[in-house]
Amino acid sequence: MSLSSTPSNSPTPIEDPSLYLDDPNRKLLEIDTDTRQGPVIFRWLTLGMEYLIGVILVALIVSVSCNVVGRALFNNSLPWADELARMLFVWLVFIGAAAAFSRYEHIAVDALVRRLPLRIAHMLYLLQHLIITGLMVVMIWGGYQVLSRSSGRSAIMDVPLSFISLSLVLCVIFIAVVSIWRMWVSLNVIRHPEREH
Repeated sequence: MSLSSTPSNSPTPIEDPSLYLDDPNRKLLEIDTDTRQGPVIFRWLTLGMEYLIGVILVALIVSVSCNVVGRALFNNSLPWADELARMLFVWLVFIGAAAAFSRYEHIAVDALVRRLPLRIAHMLYLLQHLIITGLMVVMIWGGYQVLSRSSGRSAIMDVPLSFISLSLVLCVIFIAVVSIWRMWVSLNVIRHPEREH
């Protein structure tokens, strides 16, 4: 009869998550307000968007809560609360998308890119941001069409509908400008990779 081996009580080392989350090839393209990386205007706009997201989120919670309390306690809903919540949610989505793009927080599969040499990785980043810029130009054009033809107002709060569409246009303009800056950085890395070592 053999004795079963008992597992050792030594703790299993925990891997550093930065190995999977941080891409050293992408470091030059990141905008970080803490380390002051990236153009100042982008850092300030990102910080401003994040504060605006917080304000919108609080207003959204208050708006929805007022309606819930009104229905539950007073058997009377606030008609403007639903409309305001919808508008705030649209703004929250688009401002959040722009801020997440600025901080490189959108979901991406970068297992290949992080293993490539710096120059080749930035060729892929250049292609990626070229495609993003092209899509944003199409969306800016579409957003402009919507804004120019939007003459209606919301039913209850009488807010111009173009104000809601403005969040889309501001979001895609910001993303396009950041993409153009990232293409410029990638082009410089492709032309002179030795400067970045």
